[in-house]
Amino acid sequence: MDFTGKTVLVTGGSRGIGRAIARGFAARGARVAVNYRADREAAERTIAAMPGGPHIAIQGDVADPAAVARVFEIATEAFSRIHIVVNNAGIYEYHRVEEVDFEAWQGAWRRVLDTNLVGPANVCYLAARHMIENGGGRIVNVSSRGAFRGEPEGPAYGASKAGLNAMSQSLAQRLAPHKIFVGVVAPGWVETDLAARVLDTPQGDAIRAQSPLNRVATPQEVAYAVLFLASDGAEFATGAVLDVNGASYLRT
Repeated sequence: MDFTGKTVLVTGGSRGIGRAIARGFAARGARVAVNYRADREAAERTIAAMPGGPHIAIQGDVADPAAVARVFEIATEAFSRIHIVVNNAGIYEYHRVEEVDFEAWQGAWRRVLDTNLVGPANVCYLAARHMIENGGGRIVNVSSRGAFRGEPEGPAYGASKAGLNAMSQSLAQRLAPHKIFVGVVAPGWVETDLAARVLDTPQGDAIRAQSPLNRVATPQEVAYAVLFLASDGAEFATGAVLDVNGASYLRT
């Protein structure tokens, strides 16, 4: 998987899975625009650890359509052409139906859907229009096992990721004639700083035991799947949802 000469935009690229994705592309020759919501220091540390370049960090909340447009404008001004876009930014909020009031319930749904589904849809729109004008490209969206398995403590999250899968497959069909290929990576639990708050508790052993490998994924393993779908030669996998969950949840 050689991305020499390619330029990549990764949303939510300052930490965790997004950081591993950005580093993976950079290590294989790409120039990378790392989008982050608020933690500029983390974004700068990510870029500092990436080989090659030049790479750039761009602030913007994907839940804000104006910010999405600004991020894409800055990225295209810096690199002229964007060959690959990865929608990785996302949030999870607990909103157990029997515990929260109606106002909190509505707020959680708005915030999660705006960040996890509407935001990526806006990124996909801008990416698609840019790629149509420039002869094609790749879009990879990061979904979740929760789209299939369910998220009883955060149903908006599960719904947002199921919607992301459906949107990605719709766009794969629509954009294929324009040589734009769309894929999805759906991880289970991943060893990130945010997940450590759960994985480092007694509950962590039960989560790891969900997989016959008795562990969770590393960010690098998820990144590798993203890079595969973005690579030359993976075109006929357009529309695929690639599970990276260590056989912790199997579907047919």
